[in-house]
Amino acid sequence: MAKKLTSYTCTACGASYVRWQGKCDECGGWNTLSEEKAAVSGAPKGLSGKKGSRVSFVSLDTPLDEAPRLMTGIAEFDRALGGGLVPGSAILIGGDPGIGKSTILLQAMGKMAIKGEDCVYISGEEATAQIQMRANRLGLKGAPLKLGCETSLRDILTTLDEGKPPRVVVIDSIQTLFADHVESAPGTVSQVRVCAHELISFAKRKGTVVLLVGHVTKDGQIAGPRVLEHMVDTVLYFEGDRGHQFRILRAVKNRFGGTDEIGVFEMTGAGLNEVTNPSALFLADHNAREPGSAVFAGIEGSRPVLVEIQALVARSSAANPRRAVVGWDGGRLAMVLAVLDARAGLGLAGCDVYLNVAGGLKITEPAADLAVAAALISSLSQTPVPDETVVFGEISLSGDVRNVSQTEARLKESAKLGFSGALTPKVKKNPVKTIKQQTIARVGDLVAQFFPHGLP
Repeated sequence: MAKKLTSYTCTACGASYVRWQGKCDECGGWNTLSEEKAAVSGAPKGLSGKKGSRVSFVSLDTPLDEAPRLMTGIAEFDRALGGGLVPGSAILIGGDPGIGKSTILLQAMGKMAIKGEDCVYISGEEATAQIQMRANRLGLKGAPLKLGCETSLRDILTTLDEGKPPRVVVIDSIQTLFADHVESAPGTVSQVRVCAHELISFAKRKGTVVLLVGHVTKDGQIAGPRVLEHMVDTVLYFEGDRGHQFRILRAVKNRFGGTDEIGVFEMTGAGLNEVTNPSALFLADHNAREPGSAVFAGIEGSRPVLVEIQALVARSSAANPRRAVVGWDGGRLAMVLAVLDARAGLGLAGCDVYLNVAGGLKITEPAADLAVAAALISSLSQTPVPDETVVFGEISLSGDVRNVSQTEARLKESAKLGFSGALTPKVKKNPVKTIKQQTIARVGDLVAQFFPHGLP
C-alpha cells in the first residue's frame, strides 16, 4: 500500500519542504508555504532498468510546415500577442479582479466564432447564463461560440478529445480546475501545476490554442507556482487603475514575438474598445502652461508612446519628507533626486515630492529620467516646460545625460502630434527636421533652462 507523505510547497517559487515554516528560504516570502499530499510508493528513487524510446533529432535546415497565425479580430490584442494566435501555443493572461480579462477573451472568441473558427469557452467561475448575459451586452448574441461550465480536468479533456479538436479553448480560470488524482484543493500548487501541464500537453498534441486566465496575488503576480509562467508560451498582464478607463495589455513573455509589447484599450459599457492612437489619448488633458508637467516620448515594445509626467515639489518641515510615486519606480526617483542634489545643488532633500504618470500607464525604461527631472525642476521653479516640447534621456550618477535607443521613432511620433521642440541627449544628427532639438549634456544644462540667472 502506498504511503501518504505530506510536503509543503511555496506558492511563489515552488520550493518544497518536509515541514512547515514561516519563511521560504529560496525566495524569502513569508507565509507562502501550502500543504501538499502525495502518494509515494516503495519503488526505488532512480529509473528502472527498462529502456525508453529513442529521441529523433532534426537539423536546423529541415523545412518547416508553419501554420498561419489566427487573427482574433482585435488589432490591439493581436499586437500584444506578436501578430495573432499561434496554433498549438499556451497563453496565460493575468490581472486584477474586474480589470477585463474575461471580457476581452469573450470578445475575441465571439469575433473568431463569427468568422467560422471552432472556439470553446469553459468557465469554472460563472454559469453559462452569466456568460450569455455578458455576450448580449457586448453585442455577441448571435456568435456560434461553445460555452461550458466545468471544473473537472478529466471531463474537460474527455470532451475536447471527442471528434475534431477546436481551434481555440479558453479556460477561465486555471485556479478553479481540479484533477481527481491529486489529493489537494483546487487552486493549490499541485493542482495548478498538474492541470496546466495536462492542458499544455493537449495544446501541443492537437494544435489547439489554449488561453488560460490566471488570478493574481496582492503583489500583482500570477497566483500559484511560478513554474506556471515558465510552462506557457506567452504571458500577458493587464495593467491599469480602476479609477481610469484605460487598460494596458502588456506581454512580459512571448516565444513568438517581442516582449514588452502593449495593447491599449478603453473600458466602456459595451466592453473593451481599441485605442489606435494611445499618445493622443494620454495627452488629451495635458496643460502645457502648468508648472510641474513634462511630456515624455517613450517606447513600449515597438510602439512610441507620448505620456504626461506630473510632479509636485513642496517644502517640508518634517524630518523625513514624503515621497509618493504612481506609475514609475520609486527607487529610480530616489536616484534622480540624489543626482539633482549632488550635481546641481537643488536641495530637494528637504521637500515633499509627488510624482504621477498620467493615464495609468506604468513606465519602466530609464529614458524617462530626463522628463522626470524636468517636471521636478519645473515644479520647484514654478516655470513651465517650454511649450510643445518633449523630453527624454537617461541620467547617469555623474550627472551626464546618456543617449537612448530609437530616437528617430520618438521624434517622429512627437512631430505627428504637433510638437515642435525636444530636450534630448546629444545625437549625431537631427533625424526629424520639423522638430528643433536642444541638447542637454548634463543635468546642470537642464537646471539652467529654468533658472537662467542661477539658483536663488
